[in-house]
Amino acid sequence: MRDRYKRLIALTGYLLAHPRTQWSLTELSATLQVAKSTLSEDLMFIKDILESAGQGTVVTQVGAQGGVVYLPALDRKRAALALETWAHRLAEPDRLTADGFLYMTDLLFEPRLVEPLGELLAAPFRDQAVDAVATVETKGIPLALACAKALGTDVVLIRRDSRLSEGSALSINYLSGSSRRIQSMSLARRALHRGSQVLFVDDFMKAGGTARAATDLLGEFGAHVVGAGVLVSTAEPLSKLISKFWSLLEWDEALAKVVPSVWAQDLCGTGEGDSHG
Repeated sequence: MRDRYKRLIALTGYLLAHPRTQWSLTELSATLQVAKSTLSEDLMFIKDILESAGQGTVVTQVGAQGGVVYLPALDRKRAALALETWAHRLAEPDRLTADGFLYMTDLLFEPRLVEPLGELLAAPFRDQAVDAVATVETKGIPLALACAKALGTDVVLIRRDSRLSEGSALSINYLSGSSRRIQSMSLARRALHRGSQVLFVDDFMKAGGTARAATDLLGEFGAHVVGAGVLVSTAEPLSKLISKFWSLLEWDEALAKVVPSVWAQDLCGTGEGDSHG
């Protein structure tokens, strides 16, 4: 019995560390040195426990290409706490820079604060076939990585300028919706397969110029952008350059206040709301 406890702990830890990754039953059986029949019983036990705790489920696929996949559920309490923490931290008086921007870099690079929000942004797309999460360097990277982990996919990095080390790239110029300045972004031609389903993620949105330009650039690769998610959006302008997006936090510049969006509160079960757009 003690050996089984050890095996259950090891197997559960392995699955939780690799969400949405399919593992061969043969491989797991060899790793744990246990028969497949015993392994199947263990997986059913773990499945029941995870579902009872609201932590997701374990799906077993039979056949030559079969295996086991852990599909996590959104931890609503953890996400709600993360939203409250972000709102509280961003309310600190020294967060507003002289140029009128919110300083968020330190928080973005704290995994314990970013991972729950990545899971929250990924939640509406868990049942869709998302091939990649795209973001613009550099502050959007941590959130995009957390979102991609929750979806079990990769991150595609859009650069502000092309890099010789990445080979040929496609570049576009666009008008920034907030500064009204001409800017550019590029994506390496080998970074994305044509026809990919892509979720765009960024740290901040004011007028939506960056999100709109990224959508146009990804469209040049034949990609379909399934949605755009941002950490913080401003209350003004109310009409953005992108028609539909999801924001976790909203910043009212006039009141110098950051609050969880109605949509995010609804998803966490702490309010009622709908998506933007």
